[in-house]
Amino acid sequence: MAEDEDDWDEAKEEAWFLSLRPRVVEYIGRQNIVHGRVGDIPAWHVAPYVSVWAIESAKSPENVGWWVIYGDLPTDYCAARECRHPRLAIRRFAETWKQALAETQAGAPTIGSIGIPADFAPLLAARADLLLSCADDDGLWPDEIYG
Repeated sequence: MAEDEDDWDEAKEEAWFLSLRPRVVEYIGRQNIVHGRVGDIPAWHVAPYVSVWAIESAKSPENVGWWVIYGDLPTDYCAARECRHPRLAIRRFAETWKQALAETQAGAPTIGSIGIPADFAPLLAARADLLLSCADDDGLWPDEIYG
């Protein structure tokens, strides 16, 4: 079981980042996506549960081309074209997962195009709802103007 996030200090958080980054790099490589650098730390996170990583565009260096979400939820990625900020990316992940759940036929072995076992549908729905709550919570984005 993960430690209570209140027990986390900067050193534990940095160690968590260091442990996740290679997994994110490996994941994005398995997706056969041409990309640039991967951030050294997440663009957004709630340790030790969820992290969103900025992946540099190969076509437009110094710009985010992709987002990867990693943590206690399905690992996934999306293009940054229409979500230039991690707040918008987590909303996109949640909406994509909800759409996949809605499109999944009764008795199907996997959830839509996501390909995870249908048995995980309740967990995926809960994670999508949690991400939407995070995107809607202005307190998590105090310096942001995104809606």
